This record gives sequence, structure tokens and C-alpha cells, in this order.
Amino acid sequence: MSLSDSDHELVTEHLGREPTQAETALFENLWSEHCAYRSSRPLLGAFETDGENVIVPPGDDAGVVAIPSSDGSEDTYIAMGIESHNHPSYVDPFDGAATGVGGIVRDILSMGAYPIALTDSLYFGPFEDEHPRYLFEGVVEGISHYGNSIGVPTVAGSVAFHDEYEGNPLVNVACVGVTDADRLVTAEAQQAGNKLVLVGRETGRDGMGGASFASEDLAEDAETEDRPAVQVGDPYSEKLLIECNEQLLDEDLVESARDLGAAGLGGASSELVAKGNLGAEIELSKVHQREPGMNGTEILLSESQERMVYEIEPENVDRVGEIAERYDLQASVIGETTDDGIYHCTFEGETVVEADAEFLGEGAPMNDLEYVQPDQPECDLPEFDLETAFEAVVGSPNTASKRWVYRQYDHEVQVRTATPPGDDAALLAIREAEQGLAISAGADPNWTSAAPYEGARAVGLENATNIAAKGATPLAAVDCLNGGNPEKPDVYGNFKAIVDGLADGCRDVDVPVIGGNVSLYNDSVEGPIPPTPTLTMIGTKDGYDAPSMTLSGEGTVVLVGGTDDEPALGGSELLARLGGSDRFPALPESSGELIETIAAVADFESTLATHDVSHGGLAVTLAEMVTHDAGADVTVESPLAAFDEQPGQVVVETTDPVAVRDAFDGIAPVRKLGEATADGTLSIEAGDASLAVDATEVSELRAVIEDEL
Repeated sequence: MSLSDSDHELVTEHLGREPTQAETALFENLWSEHCAYRSSRPLLGAFETDGENVIVPPGDDAGVVAIPSSDGSEDTYIAMGIESHNHPSYVDPFDGAATGVGGIVRDILSMGAYPIALTDSLYFGPFEDEHPRYLFEGVVEGISHYGNSIGVPTVAGSVAFHDEYEGNPLVNVACVGVTDADRLVTAEAQQAGNKLVLVGRETGRDGMGGASFASEDLAEDAETEDRPAVQVGDPYSEKLLIECNEQLLDEDLVESARDLGAAGLGGASSELVAKGNLGAEIELSKVHQREPGMNGTEILLSESQERMVYEIEPENVDRVGEIAERYDLQASVIGETTDDGIYHCTFEGETVVEADAEFLGEGAPMNDLEYVQPDQPECDLPEFDLETAFEAVVGSPNTASKRWVYRQYDHEVQVRTATPPGDDAALLAIREAEQGLAISAGADPNWTSAAPYEGARAVGLENATNIAAKGATPLAAVDCLNGGNPEKPDVYGNFKAIVDGLADGCRDVDVPVIGGNVSLYNDSVEGPIPPTPTLTMIGTKDGYDAPSMTLSGEGTVVLVGGTDDEPALGGSELLARLGGSDRFPALPESSGELIETIAAVADFESTLATHDVSHGGLAVTLAEMVTHDAGADVTVESPLAAFDEQPGQVVVETTDPVAVRDAFDGIAPVRKLGEATADGTLSIEAGDASLAVDATEVSELRAVIEDEL
């Protein structure tokens, strides 16, 4: 990728001369879609980003919200960030995914927060095919290697398989951290005359042009030709950087900070000073390097990992160097902030970049692209019998157990995880505030392929339902908006629809979106990916206890929610397995009240188990709730009703169904499904059809990923 003719003309006009090689490369990267959001920024105003608890809204390395302490003392802050490493994970699944983890963790560090949890939302081509399985295994290995090595637990996420990810997988990783008002740092330079100090690993030639690489379609030869654009991570250096960052904060040495991610030092340092309406004077030859003979452009744009740039007051520079040395990291004073707004870089005394800092970061013109509204699906349902459909859906890789994935992650490190992966949402102990923090993550490409707007709106409700099912109230979210080539009107129309749908879905449940990432040009010779609006959402509750998602065998089983008079199967796993199409299910009108009440009922003493109804519908929900010691005997109206995936529904096992019905009076319907049993068998009556499977049969169906790998 190179600077386009129109961009080159704009840059030349602004500079009053031809740009240098380094300037051309810097503008190419900073004005790429990956950095400048040229096609997506005009759409992002749809999101609600403010709220009572929002401390840092979108625009920084990560968003920050406050959670009040239960005793009314000083608030604890939660930092959240999310990023994609899609193209690198196709070229090199292990390093591509691993460095995605490292990058998002450093985004949390740059806010003055300590990372406490990761989520991973992963999307691949058909599980039955060899290449998607190769990518799947490599990505999971890369995430587990990096996360386990740095001691940050991966506690939530999702995995989806879909034909249209065949040529372009998605790897979306989020990180959550804890801080407070005294330790909070931003990526906004504070004062002219402060020193810019680069701390971390040496700079090499890996990851060159990573930002521009992420802003173009994947070519057939990407796995070989684009390998130099993929960074190589070292989690052990990252762990040292995490602890070094903590000590710098402990001693109040940091004025501002930024992670070196896309566009490397050039991106991080120019954005840091531009946000503070300042400039910078940088000597690139002072950057510590691990490869001989690097030129100024390479040093400026290398995306070598495990590096941070700090703004430090001059009198504190020596102490920063001492702390870095203690953690076996290098620290280089590479320049200082200035008051003229000019970003000026020299290499061995010769000027290689001299441009207005704000123009570098904000000067890229936005794209005004044509779009086509998505078509609505027609009704074309396949014929099926209950038993065949149950086996196909419960045994699908999309609804199967993801234990093979999360058992590779050390989700108990830091000793905060109260509810581990595999449930609707993870629950972490935030002992600083005596609060539980629920975390949910994911999206469903079946939904957004069938109906981009409605499916994306449902993603917001689905994640909120996951959190509420554990008794927590949703607080904030970050999103990763993935799409194909936006220059194609149908692709851009689908992307616009998921932006609007996700924005409305989060607004429905009163959840501000405090940060995010956009990844476009996820297109290959196989075609564009499905529009994919990944969401990571957090919620809070008093204490760290939550109802189980598995049946106890001692209560009545009821279904909460649902507004359709007739089942709608649009976007369902049933149609993905058996073929056909249908309208997308209707969403509830009062989502906020619904979520609030689900959270309250989940914490009733009479509530024995809760589990949301989502991918695969009621059949999968009930199958996931069955154990060898507890089953259920339930009745639904028809076989179709067993596979309807309408979001906002929850199965509750309770000893007091009247209390559940009273709680939802005027908010959502509550229907008795049947009774929990102690025989470990799931029995379903569906109209004229019936089905009985025991826990062993269910377990065998759901073990397809583990069995294959």
C-alpha cells in the first residue's frame, strides 16, 4: 500500500514541499483506514458514549468507567480496550494472535491501570475444513501462550465458524484493568519541556507497515508476502513492562503515556503530543535498537512489541531509567515535548519528519462512500424432525462446548475469577470496591449475515442478558466493528447497518460504549467476511456469588422473555445447519427494564440456576444446563420453538415460580416449561414430537471440537 495521489497532493500542499521518505511512510500509515477510520468515523457518532460513570470516553488508548465502592469511599476505575489482529492472524496465527494480546494489554497500561482479564472473540471458516482448523489451533495457542505468560487470565469470549471467514479470520481481543483517580493516566501530553522516554524492548524491523497492511484486502499470497508486517512478541518482556509500569505509577513519575502499536513510535509519539496541542523534538538514532543499520523510517514505523513511550518531567528521567534497568528493560530519552505543535524528527542530526502534529493525526479526509441497504430475508423453512434437528444443532461446532479453548487459558491467575469461562458471563472479584465484575464478549455472524441491523442490535441485548443472568447490572462496553472492503456498496451498507444496530442495542440497555476499534478490508479472494460487531461488556453486582448455569434438579423450570407469537428462525443455527431463511426474531420493546429485572431475579434466594437463550435456541440452552445429576422434563409449543434464538430470553430454575412471574409482571412473559429432575435426562415434548436424551449423549454431541482436535 502507498500514499494515494490525492493524499500525496494534500500532504504536499500542507507541507509546501515534497514529503520525505519518512514523512510519506508516516502519512501512509497514520492516514490508513486502520489508524484514521476514514470510512467508519462518519458513522461512529451513532454510539452513546457518555454516562454518569464514564471517566474517559472514546478517543484514548482505552475507555475508563467508575464503579462506586460499596462503602461509599473513593471510586475504583475500570479501564477497557479492544482491538483486532485479523490480517496478522491469517498470515501467522500464533504470533498474530499473541501480539494482539500484548498490544491490548499495553493499551490498558497506558491508562495507569493493572490488567486483570482478557476476552477473545474468534471467527473462522468452516470447522470441517483443514485450513480454518489450522488457523484456529494456532490462534488459541498464541493467545494462551501470551496471556498465561504475562499472568493475565482469559475469562470470557466466543468462537464462531462460518463459511465467509474462509479467507479472512477475525481475532478480536479485549482487556480489562483496574485503577483509581490517583493513578489514572491519559495519552494526552501535559506540558512543553517534558522528556519523551521510550521504555521496553529494542526496536527491530518486525511489523513494518502493519497499519497499512491491515488496511487492504488479503491477497492470495499474503501468508508469504506479508509475513514481515506481522510483529513478533515476547510475553516475558511484557510481564516485566507491566510490573515496571506499576512502579512508575507508584512513584507518580508518569505525566502521560502511549503504547507503541499501529505505526510504531511515529504513531504513538505524534498522537501523544497532538492530543495535548503540543509538538515534539525527537532524535531517532537515540532509540535503542536490536538490528544494525536501521534507517530513520524503519525506526519510526517499526511495530516491534513490548514498548511504551512516556512523558516524564526532566527531574524524574534518571529515576525512570533506574526502574527500567531494575526490570531488565531499556529506557532511552528520545526527545522532548515542545510548544510549537510541530512534530519534528531527526536521524543522526538530519531532519526526516517536520509536520504539524495535529495534521498528522487528524488531517486525513474522511471517505464519503456509497452504500446499499441490506435486503430482508424471506421465509423459506426446511422440513425437519425434532431428533435430527437436535443432533445437528447441539452437535454443531458453533454451539458445541468450547472447553478445548478455555482449558488452555489460565483463568485463575490473580485469584479473582469467581465464575470461570463456559458460563454466560465470567465474574471477577474486584476486592478494591467489594464488587463483582461480570464480563461477556462476542457476536453471532449468523445473526448479522441474516439481518445486519437487527442482528447487531441483538448482540447488544445478548451480552447484556449474559451479564444480567449472573445477577449483575450492565455498566459499559467496548466494540470491535469488523467489515469487508467498504468501497463495495453492499459491504458498506452492511457495515453501516451493524454500526446503527449495535449503537441502538447498547442504547436500549442503557450501556455507554466507551471505546472500540474498527477493522475494515477484511476481504479476500474468497469474498468479504460477514459484518461482525464484536462487543465486550461489563457489569457490576454486590459480592462475587452468582447462580449456576446448570440445573440442580430440585426446582421448576420457567422461560422468561419472548415477544414473538410465532417462532422466527432468521439467523438461527438450525437454518445454518439445515438450510433455509426466515425473518429475524423481534426484540423486546423495554430491554432496559427486562435486563434490570433478570439481574434482580438471578439473585433471588429461590433461584437455583439461570441460563440465557441464544445460539441454538432453547434446545441448546437446556442441553447445556443438564448434568449427570440433574435433568429436565419440559414442554414447548412446536419443534420450531425449540430452535428460535430470540435474544432477551432466560431459562430460570426456581423454587418459587410465582415470585418470578410477579417480578416480570408488565415487563416480560414468564412461561412454565416443566420441572427439573434428578435423573440427568432432558425430555422435550414439542407438539406431536418428543425427544429424550441423557447427559452422556448430550456431552458426546457437544464434544465435537475436542474430539476433532
